[in-house]
Amino acid sequence: MNVQRYARVAGLLFLISMVAGGIGEAYVPAKIIVSGDAAATVANIANHNLLYRTGFATFLIESFCDVTLALIMYALLKPVNRQLSLLAAFFGLMATATFAFAELFYFAPTIMSAPYLKTFSPEQLNALVLLSLKFYGYAGMIFTGYYGIAWLVRSYLIWKSTFLPKFLGVLMGLGGLGFVLRNIAMILAPQYAYDIFLMLMFPGGLAMTIWFLVKGVDGPKWNARAGITTSQIQGAGNLLT
Repeated sequence: MNVQRYARVAGLLFLISMVAGGIGEAYVPAKIIVSGDAAATVANIANHNLLYRTGFATFLIESFCDVTLALIMYALLKPVNRQLSLLAAFFGLMATATFAFAELFYFAPTIMSAPYLKTFSPEQLNALVLLSLKFYGYAGMIFTGYYGIAWLVRSYLIWKSTFLPKFLGVLMGLGGLGFVLRNIAMILAPQYAYDIFLMLMFPGGLAMTIWFLVKGVDGPKWNARAGITTSQIQGAGNLLT
């Protein structure tokens, strides 16, 4: 396993995922969805149809990155604790799957102009579009819990790793905790489900991206945790040559 190559790929995927997520989950919905105004929302979708569909396309890009990152982070952190690293990967995959389900409600309004829906009045169709987008927002809430727990586990492994700096574990742990707290608030006290909880993930995600792209992983320490000796590395090199 070329651990540095894994780290560089992870950094690139983090970067792509952050950009795609910012477009699909923040910029496009903010431009299109008018809270409480179904007619205005439908008009925005019609007038900016390509932008609306681009939001869904960027989600697909983000999800492809997240699935691959689940594998890479498992591979990088398994020398610390294989079982916990696998658990984090499962939670990460569950997060992507549940958010994919939520995105179906985002995409649904694109087919609500079909001829067989003419039995509904324009006002009813507009209400259905806004209701679908409301479902999208609440279904996406489920995702935050799984994603947050995945990063809480990974942050513990990073803290214990020795081959990654502890501050990354702290930052990603705060981000994961923010996601979990918002998930709980959305269920028990929606009035306190502030978006600031989600923003706690940004500093850690940015730091992780830069660190993986610039520094990578401390190879000798990773090999030591994985139980790989210098003679084994040299023997593998001899086989390749």
